[in-house]
Amino acid sequence: MSIRLRKAIVSKYRKMLSSWEAPYLQSLIKLMESQSKTTLIMWVLDYAEMALLPIWVNERADDVRPQAAIQAARSWLRGEVKLPVAKQKILALHAAARELDDQPVLQGIARAIAQSASTIHMPRHAIGLALYGSLALAYHKLGINTPFNQLEEQAAIECKKMENALRKIAIIDEKNPAKISWKC
Repeated sequence: MSIRLRKAIVSKYRKMLSSWEAPYLQSLIKLMESQSKTTLIMWVLDYAEMALLPIWVNERADDVRPQAAIQAARSWLRGEVKLPVAKQKILALHAAARELDDQPVLQGIARAIAQSASTIHMPRHAIGLALYGSLALAYHKLGINTPFNQLEEQAAIECKKMENALRKIAIIDEKNPAKISWKC
């Protein structure tokens, strides 16, 4: 594929949600800020495995980088591996995302799972599940040629599902909430 054609394809698709101030994101962020890093890690990995991974496996069963990143993050959480070991698997999945500029569903899934697994490093990475994953799910459900305003409406529904999943495992009055700096 020529560089010119690749750039045209890249610019055609939005890669993530665009409005940080959107009420559905702010509601999710507020809940995230009240939870521990461990709770956030479990939430993003479980959700990614349940909602995103099946789409990936259906399309790219031979590429196990998402599964490896999730497994590495879980191994880190259990104290079985150090961060540098897990980070290698996560970076491999980020590389997979860069290979998929012409496939916004799979690219969004790869980015969302990689960011979810990266939550072991910094809790703020958990927001990547919503920023990338909800749009990937919207593309998957509505099609890649759907107008962005309709995709964003569907992404808002997906973010609400993510928030509901976090609420199910959230600890009321968490004594050790993650200290999240959103300045990236």
